[in-house]
Amino acid sequence: MGNFLAGKVVAVTGAGRGIGRAVALGAAAEGARVVVNDYGVSVDGAAPTSEVADAVAEEIRASGGEAVAVADDISTMAGGQRLVDVALAEYGRVDGVVCVAGILRERMLFNMSEEEWDPVVATHLKGTFTVFRAASAVMRKQGSGTLVGFTSGNHQGSVAQANYSAAKGGIISLVRSAALGLHKYGVTANAVAPVARTRMSANVPMELKEIGEPEDVAALVVYLLGDRAKAEGITGQVYTIAGPKIAVWAQPRELRAAYAEGSWTPERIADFLPGTVGTDPMPMLAQLEAMAKAAAGRERPNA
Repeated sequence: MGNFLAGKVVAVTGAGRGIGRAVALGAAAEGARVVVNDYGVSVDGAAPTSEVADAVAEEIRASGGEAVAVADDISTMAGGQRLVDVALAEYGRVDGVVCVAGILRERMLFNMSEEEWDPVVATHLKGTFTVFRAASAVMRKQGSGTLVGFTSGNHQGSVAQANYSAAKGGIISLVRSAALGLHKYGVTANAVAPVARTRMSANVPMELKEIGEPEDVAALVVYLLGDRAKAEGITGQVYTIAGPKIAVWAQPRELRAAYAEGSWTPERIADFLPGTVGTDPMPMLAQLEAMAKAAAGRERPNA
Protein backbone atom coordinates (compact mmCIF):
# COMPACT_ATOMS: atom_id res chain seq x y z
CA MET A 1 0.00 0.00 0.00
CA GLY A 2 1.07 3.57 -0.66
CA ASN A 3 0.97 6.53 1.72
CA PHE A 4 -0.26 9.42 -0.43
CA LEU A 5 -3.32 9.70 1.84
CA ALA A 6 -1.85 8.20 4.99
CA GLY A 7 -3.83 9.15 8.09
CA LYS A 8 -6.73 10.67 6.15
CA VAL A 9 -10.40 9.70 6.35
CA VAL A 10 -12.28 9.83 3.06
CA ALA A 11 -15.98 9.27 2.34
CA VAL A 12 -17.05 8.33 -1.18
CA THR A 13 -20.62 8.24 -2.50
CA GLY A 14 -21.61 5.95 -5.34
CA ALA A 15 -18.69 3.78 -4.28
CA GLY A 16 -20.25 0.40 -4.95
CA ARG A 17 -19.50 0.31 -8.66
CA GLY A 18 -17.57 1.96 -11.47
CA ILE A 19 -15.69 5.17 -10.78
CA GLY A 20 -16.85 5.43 -7.18
CA ARG A 21 -15.56 1.96 -6.41
CA ALA A 22 -12.24 2.76 -8.10
CA VAL A 23 -11.94 5.95 -6.01
CA ALA A 24 -12.68 4.09 -2.78
CA LEU A 25 -10.16 1.37 -3.59
CA GLY A 26 -7.58 3.90 -4.79
CA ALA A 27 -7.91 6.00 -1.64
CA ALA A 28 -7.60 2.93 0.56
CA ALA A 29 -4.56 1.74 -1.39
CA GLU A 30 -2.89 5.06 -0.58
CA GLY A 31 -3.50 4.74 3.14
CA ALA A 32 -6.88 6.39 3.67
CA ARG A 33 -9.58 5.00 5.90
CA VAL A 34 -12.69 4.93 3.73
CA VAL A 35 -16.42 5.32 4.29
CA VAL A 36 -18.02 3.50 1.36
CA ASN A 37 -21.46 4.86 0.48
CA ASP A 38 -23.78 3.41 -2.13
CA TYR A 39 -27.56 3.21 -2.13
CA GLY A 40 -27.10 0.30 -4.51
CA VAL A 41 -29.57 1.36 -7.21
CA SER A 42 -29.66 0.60 -10.92
CA VAL A 43 -28.69 3.23 -13.49
CA ASP A 44 -32.20 4.73 -13.40
CA GLY A 45 -32.25 4.87 -9.60
CA ALA A 46 -34.45 1.84 -8.94
CA ALA A 47 -34.11 -1.24 -6.69
CA PRO A 48 -31.78 -0.09 -3.90
CA THR A 49 -29.64 -2.66 -2.08
CA SER A 50 -26.86 -2.33 0.48
CA GLU A 51 -24.87 -5.27 -0.86
CA VAL A 52 -22.63 -3.30 -3.22
CA ALA A 53 -21.37 -0.95 -0.49
CA ASP A 54 -20.74 -3.87 1.85
CA ALA A 55 -18.82 -5.73 -0.86
CA VAL A 56 -16.42 -2.84 -1.55
CA ALA A 57 -15.81 -2.23 2.15
CA GLU A 58 -15.01 -5.92 2.58
CA GLU A 59 -12.70 -5.79 -0.46
CA ILE A 60 -10.75 -2.96 1.16
CA ARG A 61 -10.51 -4.76 4.48
CA ALA A 62 -9.40 -7.96 2.77
CA SER A 63 -6.51 -5.99 1.24
CA GLY A 64 -5.38 -4.76 4.63
CA GLY A 65 -7.17 -1.40 4.63
CA GLU A 66 -9.85 0.10 6.88
CA ALA A 67 -13.37 0.72 5.60
CA VAL A 68 -16.97 0.86 6.70
CA ALA A 69 -20.09 0.73 4.52
CA VAL A 70 -23.03 3.15 4.59
CA ALA A 71 -26.00 2.43 2.34
CA ASP A 72 -28.00 5.61 3.01
CA ASP A 73 -29.64 7.70 0.27
CA ILE A 74 -27.52 10.84 0.04
CA SER A 75 -30.25 12.75 -1.82
CA THR A 76 -31.73 13.34 1.66
CA MET A 77 -30.26 15.65 4.27
CA ALA A 78 -30.29 12.80 6.79
CA GLY A 79 -28.40 10.55 4.37
CA GLY A 80 -25.68 13.13 3.73
CA GLN A 81 -25.33 13.83 7.43
CA ARG A 82 -25.15 10.15 8.33
CA LEU A 83 -22.23 9.64 5.95
CA VAL A 84 -20.21 12.23 7.83
CA ASP A 85 -21.47 11.07 11.23
CA VAL A 86 -20.28 7.53 10.52
CA ALA A 87 -16.83 8.84 9.52
CA LEU A 88 -16.61 10.73 12.80
CA ALA A 89 -17.91 7.83 14.89
CA GLU A 90 -15.58 5.30 13.28
CA TYR A 91 -12.45 7.35 12.68
CA GLY A 92 -12.83 10.65 14.55
CA ARG A 93 -12.53 13.01 11.58
CA VAL A 94 -13.27 13.49 7.90
CA ASP A 95 -10.55 14.83 5.58
CA GLY A 96 -12.22 14.39 2.21
CA VAL A 97 -15.57 13.65 0.61
CA VAL A 98 -16.02 12.55 -2.98
CA CYS A 99 -19.52 12.71 -4.48
CA VAL A 100 -19.75 10.26 -7.38
CA ALA A 101 -23.31 8.95 -6.95
CA GLY A 102 -25.60 9.54 -9.90
CA ILE A 103 -28.44 8.16 -12.00
CA LEU A 104 -29.82 8.74 -15.49
CA ARG A 105 -33.35 9.15 -16.79
CA GLU A 106 -33.08 10.25 -20.39
CA ARG A 107 -35.88 12.01 -22.23
CA MET A 108 -36.27 14.90 -24.62
CA LEU A 109 -37.05 18.11 -22.75
CA PHE A 110 -40.52 18.46 -24.24
CA ASN A 111 -41.41 14.94 -23.06
CA MET A 112 -39.62 14.96 -19.69
CA SER A 113 -41.82 14.42 -16.67
CA GLU A 114 -41.40 15.69 -13.14
CA GLU A 115 -40.72 12.08 -12.12
CA GLU A 116 -37.80 12.02 -14.56
CA TRP A 117 -36.46 15.43 -13.55
CA ASP A 118 -36.60 15.37 -9.75
CA PRO A 119 -34.71 12.14 -8.92
CA VAL A 120 -31.81 12.97 -11.26
CA VAL A 121 -31.35 16.48 -9.86
CA ALA A 122 -31.83 15.16 -6.32
CA THR A 123 -29.21 12.43 -6.66
CA HIS A 124 -26.54 14.46 -8.46
CA LEU A 125 -26.95 18.04 -7.26
CA LYS A 126 -28.74 17.75 -3.94
CA GLY A 127 -26.72 14.62 -3.14
CA THR A 128 -23.54 16.63 -3.56
CA PHE A 129 -24.96 19.46 -1.46
CA THR A 130 -26.05 17.23 1.44
CA VAL A 131 -22.60 15.68 1.76
CA PHE A 132 -20.74 18.96 1.21
CA ARG A 133 -22.99 20.65 3.76
CA ALA A 134 -22.35 18.07 6.48
CA ALA A 135 -18.64 17.68 5.73
CA SER A 136 -17.86 21.39 5.45
CA ALA A 137 -19.17 22.06 8.95
CA VAL A 138 -16.66 19.55 10.32
CA MET A 139 -13.82 20.66 8.04
CA ARG A 140 -14.29 24.28 9.04
CA LYS A 141 -13.66 23.35 12.68
CA GLN A 142 -10.73 21.12 11.71
CA GLY A 143 -9.19 23.89 9.63
CA SER A 144 -8.65 21.48 6.75
CA GLY A 145 -10.43 19.24 4.28
CA THR A 146 -11.20 18.60 0.64
CA LEU A 147 -14.52 18.45 -1.22
CA VAL A 148 -14.64 16.75 -4.61
CA GLY A 149 -17.75 16.91 -6.78
CA PHE A 150 -18.36 14.99 -9.98
CA THR A 151 -19.62 16.84 -13.02
CA SER A 152 -19.60 15.94 -16.72
CA GLY A 153 -18.72 17.40 -20.09
CA ASN A 154 -22.49 17.38 -20.55
CA HIS A 155 -22.72 20.48 -18.37
CA GLN A 156 -22.31 22.15 -21.78
CA GLY A 157 -25.73 20.79 -22.67
CA SER A 158 -27.22 17.52 -23.85
CA VAL A 159 -29.94 16.66 -26.33
CA ALA A 160 -31.89 14.22 -24.17
CA GLN A 161 -30.47 14.82 -20.70
CA ALA A 162 -31.65 18.26 -19.62
CA ASN A 163 -32.05 16.96 -16.06
CA TYR A 164 -28.55 15.47 -15.92
CA SER A 165 -26.90 18.47 -17.62
CA ALA A 166 -28.62 20.95 -15.33
CA ALA A 167 -27.53 19.00 -12.27
CA LYS A 168 -23.95 18.71 -13.49
CA GLY A 169 -23.79 22.44 -14.25
CA GLY A 170 -25.14 23.12 -10.78
CA ILE A 171 -22.41 20.99 -9.22
CA ILE A 172 -19.76 23.16 -10.87
CA SER A 173 -21.31 26.31 -9.41
CA LEU A 174 -21.64 24.59 -6.03
CA VAL A 175 -17.97 23.60 -6.09
CA ARG A 176 -16.88 27.13 -6.98
CA SER A 177 -19.07 28.58 -4.25
CA ALA A 178 -17.62 26.12 -1.75
CA ALA A 179 -14.09 27.02 -2.84
CA LEU A 180 -14.78 30.71 -2.27
CA GLY A 181 -16.65 30.32 1.01
CA LEU A 182 -14.32 27.81 2.63
CA HIS A 183 -10.94 29.10 1.47
CA LYS A 184 -10.26 31.00 4.68
CA TYR A 185 -10.89 27.84 6.69
CA GLY A 186 -8.27 25.81 4.84
CA VAL A 187 -10.82 23.76 2.88
CA THR A 188 -10.55 23.19 -0.87
CA ALA A 189 -13.23 22.20 -3.38
CA ASN A 190 -12.81 20.92 -6.92
CA ALA A 191 -14.80 19.04 -9.56
CA VAL A 192 -13.94 16.19 -11.90
CA ALA A 193 -15.56 15.63 -15.29
CA PRO A 194 -14.50 12.08 -16.12
CA VAL A 195 -14.64 10.18 -19.38
CA ALA A 196 -14.36 6.51 -18.45
CA ARG A 197 -15.95 3.16 -19.22
CA THR A 198 -18.86 2.73 -16.79
CA ARG A 199 -22.51 1.69 -16.75
CA MET A 200 -23.45 5.24 -17.72
CA SER A 201 -20.91 5.70 -20.52
CA ALA A 202 -22.22 2.53 -22.15
CA ASN A 203 -25.35 4.52 -23.03
CA VAL A 204 -23.53 7.35 -24.83
CA PRO A 205 -24.88 7.41 -28.43
CA MET A 206 -21.47 8.00 -30.04
CA GLU A 207 -17.99 6.54 -30.11
CA LEU A 208 -15.75 8.44 -27.71
CA LYS A 209 -12.26 8.96 -29.12
CA GLU A 210 -10.90 9.91 -25.70
CA ILE A 211 -11.95 7.56 -22.93
CA GLY A 212 -10.18 5.83 -20.08
CA GLU A 213 -10.83 3.54 -17.17
CA PRO A 214 -12.26 4.27 -13.70
CA GLU A 215 -8.78 3.79 -12.26
CA ASP A 216 -7.52 6.79 -14.26
CA VAL A 217 -10.16 8.95 -12.62
CA ALA A 218 -9.34 7.53 -9.19
CA ALA A 219 -5.71 8.60 -9.57
CA LEU A 220 -6.75 12.21 -10.17
CA VAL A 221 -9.17 12.18 -7.25
CA VAL A 222 -6.56 10.76 -4.90
CA TYR A 223 -4.22 13.56 -5.96
CA LEU A 224 -6.88 16.20 -5.29
CA LEU A 225 -7.49 14.70 -1.84
CA GLY A 226 -3.81 14.84 -0.95
CA ASP A 227 -1.64 17.49 0.66
CA ARG A 228 0.31 18.24 -2.52
CA ALA A 229 -2.78 19.56 -4.32
CA LYS A 230 -3.59 21.79 -1.37
CA ALA A 231 0.01 23.04 -1.25
CA GLU A 232 -0.34 24.05 -4.91
CA GLY A 233 -3.46 26.07 -4.08
CA ILE A 234 -5.71 23.94 -6.27
CA THR A 235 -9.30 24.90 -5.51
CA GLY A 236 -12.38 25.92 -7.51
CA GLN A 237 -11.15 23.94 -10.52
CA VAL A 238 -12.87 21.58 -12.96
CA TYR A 239 -10.69 18.84 -14.44
CA THR A 240 -11.41 16.32 -17.15
CA ILE A 241 -9.51 13.07 -17.27
CA ALA A 242 -9.92 10.69 -20.21
CA GLY A 243 -7.28 7.99 -20.32
CA PRO A 244 -3.94 9.72 -21.01
CA LYS A 245 -5.57 13.14 -21.33
CA ILE A 246 -6.02 15.58 -18.46
CA ALA A 247 -7.53 19.02 -19.00
CA VAL A 248 -8.72 22.00 -17.00
CA TRP A 249 -11.91 23.88 -17.88
CA ALA A 250 -12.00 27.66 -18.16
CA GLN A 251 -13.38 29.78 -15.37
CA PRO A 252 -16.59 31.60 -16.33
CA ARG A 253 -15.96 35.13 -17.46
CA GLU A 254 -17.37 37.74 -19.80
CA LEU A 255 -16.10 37.03 -23.29
CA ARG A 256 -16.81 40.30 -25.04
CA ALA A 257 -18.55 43.55 -24.12
CA ALA A 258 -19.45 46.79 -25.86
CA TYR A 259 -21.22 49.96 -24.79
CA ALA A 260 -23.62 52.33 -26.42
CA GLU A 261 -24.89 55.75 -25.39
CA GLY A 262 -28.44 56.19 -24.26
CA SER A 263 -31.12 53.69 -23.36
CA TRP A 264 -31.49 50.31 -25.01
CA THR A 265 -34.45 49.39 -27.14
CA PRO A 266 -35.03 46.08 -28.90
CA GLU A 267 -34.32 47.77 -32.22
CA ARG A 268 -30.99 49.24 -31.04
CA ILE A 269 -29.94 45.87 -29.65
CA ALA A 270 -30.86 44.19 -32.94
CA ASP A 271 -28.57 46.60 -34.78
CA PHE A 272 -25.78 46.54 -32.19
CA LEU A 273 -25.47 43.07 -30.65
CA PRO A 274 -24.82 40.69 -33.59
CA GLY A 275 -21.93 42.60 -35.14
CA THR A 276 -20.40 44.18 -32.04
CA VAL A 277 -20.85 41.78 -29.11
CA GLY A 278 -21.58 38.69 -31.19
CA THR A 279 -21.89 35.15 -29.87
CA ASP A 280 -19.77 32.38 -28.45
CA PRO A 281 -20.50 29.34 -30.65
CA MET A 282 -21.68 26.12 -28.97
CA PRO A 283 -19.29 23.23 -29.71
CA MET A 284 -22.10 20.78 -29.04
CA LEU A 285 -24.10 22.06 -32.00
CA ALA A 286 -21.40 20.77 -34.34
CA GLN A 287 -21.65 17.42 -32.56
CA LEU A 288 -25.37 17.35 -33.29
CA GLU A 289 -24.74 17.71 -37.00
CA ALA A 290 -22.22 14.87 -36.92
CA MET A 291 -24.65 12.68 -35.01
CA ALA A 292 -27.46 13.39 -37.46
CA LYS A 293 -25.22 12.55 -40.41
CA ALA A 294 -24.02 9.34 -38.79
CA ALA A 295 -27.55 8.32 -37.87
CA ALA A 296 -28.56 8.67 -41.49
CA GLY A 297 -25.74 6.30 -42.39
CA ARG A 298 -26.49 4.01 -39.45
CA GLU A 299 -23.12 4.65 -37.87
CA ARG A 300 -22.02 5.92 -34.46
CA PRO A 301 -20.30 9.31 -34.76
CA ASN A 302 -17.01 10.05 -33.09
CA ALA A 303 -16.73 12.58 -30.30
